[in-house]
Amino acid sequence: MSQYRTSGDGTSGDRTIDELPEYAERVLDVAELIPPGRVMTYGDVAEWLGDGGPRQVGRVMALYGAAVPWWRVVRADGALLPGHELRALDHYREESTPLREASRSAEGHLPRLDMKRARWDGVTGGADADGDKGGGAHI
Repeated sequence: MSQYRTSGDGTSGDRTIDELPEYAERVLDVAELIPPGRVMTYGDVAEWLGDGGPRQVGRVMALYGAAVPWWRVVRADGALLPGHELRALDHYREESTPLREASRSAEGHLPRLDMKRARWDGVTGGADADGDKGGGAHI
């Protein structure tokens, strides 16, 4: 089995887990498949696996997700992961992940993911195999 590092918050590691539960390993394998600049929701990952649901995927990511691109597994509403918004935003900007500008009434004025353009369907190369992420400016 693979070795992953975790601290329990899904973002930084401080201990090695030699053996993961089989479901956790499968979830993390899917997270590693998501191309830079694209995302899948917790529910998308569960559907892709044909097993579990959004809560189970979220639990796996919280416990073991530090060693994989955790910022690519997201909430269906496009909101950034609470408590890790700025770290995730740095990754999204680095990868040119499509974002929507936050409204002035949004708490903290943080953007959201543009789910229509950023969502990956699980097909190798993404929906746009030529690398186009939907065009337009990225925040």
